[in-house]
Amino acid sequence: MENLTSTEIAQYRSALSALSEAMVALDIIEDCEGDVEDAAISIALQAGQEPNQSDQWLEGLAKRWRASICRSEDASEEGSVRHAIEAGNLAEAAEKLVAVSTLPTRLAVPVLICVLQLGIEPFCRPLDESLRSI
Repeated sequence: MENLTSTEIAQYRSALSALSEAMVALDIIEDCEGDVEDAAISIALQAGQEPNQSDQWLEGLAKRWRASICRSEDASEEGSVRHAIEAGNLAEAAEKLVAVSTLPTRLAVPVLICVLQLGIEPFCRPLDESLRSI
């Protein structure tokens, strides 16, 4: 994952301004000099989780919630995380991800940033393809 620039962090602040916990997550990302992976590990430790320190831990966490994020059967429905991401409504996407997972908002933010950096279509493609083959 690429580190976020100050400009990108400011853009996320604007998009997620309605969520105070998202602002805390972005503060932590900023404190980690834009390194979303390091920030996610720090947030997870603060939340009492025990993430391993290996590379791509955050991407692995995002993949664990891929079904909740992508949900092909309702991706076009306004209520899905994927639809909110595709519509550019990150605050709604974060709220929906928290609602369908066990992730706290502080950790949902780096997960969403990871998904956005990977691209929603490429991120969801493995799930979409596996569902089509059933």
